Amino acid sequence: MPRRRSRFVVVDAETGAEISPVLSRVLDSVRTTEGALMPGQFERIAEMDDPFEVLRAATERLAEAQQEVTELSRLRRRLIQDLHAQGMSYAQIAEKAGLSRGRIHQIRHTGPAPEAAFLGVGTVTVATPLRHDQVKDRPVLSLDDMATGQALEELVRSFDMQTVSDHVTVDGRVDLNRPNLVVVCGPAMSKAMRTAYDTDPVIRWEHPHKGLWLLTDTRTGESYRSGQEMDPQQPSDVAYLGRLARPDGKGTFLAIGGIHPQGSRGVAHFLNGEVASLWGQVGSERFSVLVRSTYDPDTGLPQSAELITPVYRHDQDEEQ
Repeated sequence: MPRRRSRFVVVDAETGAEISPVLSRVLDSVRTTEGALMPGQFERIAEMDDPFEVLRAATERLAEAQQEVTELSRLRRRLIQDLHAQGMSYAQIAEKAGLSRGRIHQIRHTGPAPEAAFLGVGTVTVATPLRHDQVKDRPVLSLDDMATGQALEELVRSFDMQTVSDHVTVDGRVDLNRPNLVVVCGPAMSKAMRTAYDTDPVIRWEHPHKGLWLLTDTRTGESYRSGQEMDPQQPSDVAYLGRLARPDGKGTFLAIGGIHPQGSRGVAHFLNGEVASLWGQVGSERFSVLVRSTYDPDTGLPQSAELITPVYRHDQDEEQ
């Protein structure tokens, strides 16, 4: 079934002014693939002397070409959606594009969903944090972090995309300079992630004293804490969701960090139902937002998840 699309409030991270939804973000999200098929590449591969080298090169090129076909299919489907949302009829789109109405309708309902690009283009890497088990004296993955990773990987695969798993090491090491990366980790477990979170112009992680982490919306001045730190305790948590700049300045990655692991799991639950809506508002641009979720205290399963701040876009000053 198609995912329900919601209307979120998107605001300028610098001024706090509400931004009208931008319908067409697809062109900004198109990535240029190195080694794209250029005139003569087929001839270059075919003229190789070593048959095993030909086999290897042809296989690699086919994988690249298949990915390009997928992304071009996603691009045209998104463009048709955007043009129609802007007021054009499908008949008008067909006439302008030189295609039949039947072909336009076919494109609308086939091929990869455009919102899949919210997670990445190509194979998506989902990294979850390892923790040190003092009893077993070895790195382990908590059940909640495992469930979060699995939920995100299932979401990626639901768009007919490939996914691989990775981990933030016990000492916090993680390579953030990779394309199509989703990292589930808060600032307490990784210096690299703490540095990345510090680039957010609106939302701040604060650590007023040992054992207490807060997420603060500096636009409103309101700080949010986990239900586990409330009196009485509540089965709820707050988590960060955002797209941040890579340290090398050559792209972005998705960051998910709950005050506790249940919060990260709540973000995965939220994205499963709202990724299309969020993609429609922010595309592939940098943003951040806070998500509050509730969960079953016995099983840890998320029961609900909602945004508790506006969606803050980080790129408005650059565009103006």
